[in-house]
Amino acid sequence: MALIKNGAVADDPYTDVADDAVLPDGPVIVSLQRFRVDRDGLLARNTPVGVRLAPDQSPEALAGDQGRLALVVLEFAKFRDGRPFSWARLLRTRLTFAGEIRASGDFLYDQIAFLVRVGFDAFALPPAITPKLFQRALGEMTNVYQPSADGKTTIRQLRG
Repeated sequence: MALIKNGAVADDPYTDVADDAVLPDGPVIVSLQRFRVDRDGLLARNTPVGVRLAPDQSPEALAGDQGRLALVVLEFAKFRDGRPFSWARLLRTRLTFAGEIRASGDFLYDQIAFLVRVGFDAFALPPAITPKLFQRALGEMTNVYQPSADGKTTIRQLRG
């Protein structure tokens, strides 16, 4: 599975760790449940920590810790479930999360430009989307009507 960060193919330094697995050295991604249980130990490791949220888990559960996390992975269980869109925007705007927001799971090519607009900056690409297709998707939306977390100038603002 290819990882795209800030529009380019990237190596993934993180290890996704199961709830019952021993923590390896280096950056890790853990579930929200594991983060709640092992919070102090994870944050004391002095290595980047990421938290994986299921679609039904609001990032508000991370409030107060968002400045200490390097990554939040928002899972798309089904492409029809739009909650990760809302969670990314909430992370960027209300929680002022400055770290990496990664899309994972069942998202579609047609959603990529919108995912970037709401704050995603990394993507664990599903098998149907190649890095080349990803790049093409980024260029499909040149003008926007509504403001969003990406700060793009809207058509109304362009008309002055």
